[in-house]
Amino acid sequence: MLELTESAQKELAAFFEGKEKSSIRVYLAPGGCSGPHLALALDAATDEDMSEEQGGFTFCINKELLAQVEGVKIDLTYSGFTVEPTVPLPQTGGGCSGCSGGCGH
Repeated sequence: MLELTESAQKELAAFFEGKEKSSIRVYLAPGGCSGPHLALALDAATDEDMSEEQGGFTFCINKELLAQVEGVKIDLTYSGFTVEPTVPLPQTGGGCSGCSGGCGH
């Protein structure tokens, strides 16, 4: 279900240092220019979630969302965490109605 890179694991360990660890939710965040994307938040699992432990951290994701994306890879980049689905999400943003609205209208 989940792949956690070593760099992401180290960043999470630094974040939780001296704090009580809580569950980390993988969720579908509303879209911007390129449509909805996966993101992370601190949140407790519910009956509608699948939970998995990786690198000493507990992750949860809605079962229906997991069925859609089939799995996720959590990595760390210069701009923060990235959460990439195994099966790409449909792209609903962009085009003339995207953030810039720059179609010459």
